[in-house]
Amino acid sequence: MKSTWRTLWQQQDIVVYRDDVEVDRIAASRIESVYLVYRGQGDSPGDIGVSVVELDDGYALFEAQTGFAGRVNFERHAFWQEKECVYWVPAASATLPWRLRLGAWTGSAPARAYRRLERSEIEGCVANWALEGPETWEDRKKRRIERGRPFGHSGSPPATLSSSPAPPAGRPARFQRRG
Repeated sequence: MKSTWRTLWQQQDIVVYRDDVEVDRIAASRIESVYLVYRGQGDSPGDIGVSVVELDDGYALFEAQTGFAGRVNFERHAFWQEKECVYWVPAASATLPWRLRLGAWTGSAPARAYRRLERSEIEGCVANWALEGPETWEDRKKRRIERGRPFGHSGSPPATLSSSPAPPAGRPARFQRRG
């Protein structure tokens, strides 16, 4: 039988369910960053293949079927806007360790739709990703609409990170927005 995964907000926690049984609970206050790894242009929610959540003590990986990206893109807008922690990552630059990429080959993909990882397991990979943001789905949608208007887009690239200006308070230097 195929496992079903889902996530939902309960109070100030995001709860992870497998076959309608709670398997984990993540306090929103523990979330430091959310990396939405997308295919294509990243212009539709269906482009998001995996969400990588940086917590205060490690990482959590959510495959698309868990619905986690929907919790970020369509719920609690004020929370995500204020936190400024949502980054977009093109799949081509989002390399992960082999054991995390090969789950589908062994037939264990449905059982691994959600997993927790130690910080040391992927921190080096995440540090090398080409990040866009921080920006919410609404910010991204507005930018896409602007690009589609005649003379509405100045030709500047999407908001990406740069090393020139000072990072926002409380953020490491690698989290800076350009654009």
